[in-house]
Amino acid sequence: MPAELIDRVIAIIASTQKIPAESIKPESTFPELKIDSLDAINIIFALENEFNINIPDDAAKDVSTVRDLTDGIAQLIAGGDAAIAAR
Repeated sequence: MPAELIDRVIAIIASTQKIPAESIKPESTFPELKIDSLDAINIIFALENEFNINIPDDAAKDVSTVRDLTDGIAQLIAGGDAAIAAR
């Protein structure tokens, strides 16, 4: 997965949560970043707008790390049906 994609996802999370991008790592979990379910919805909307994709609700709820989210976005961009799968 391209580092540029990870950087874009991290930048969106940082922007929506108003936290420093440097504090977000691919292995970071949403609880570690103090992201609750409402925050996660806002992040999903921002990612959908940024990448012009549709992240299925049932798949999004199973994401546990920033890397999981980025992997799923990469699959959606590539046109993969699996999208964001449970990890």
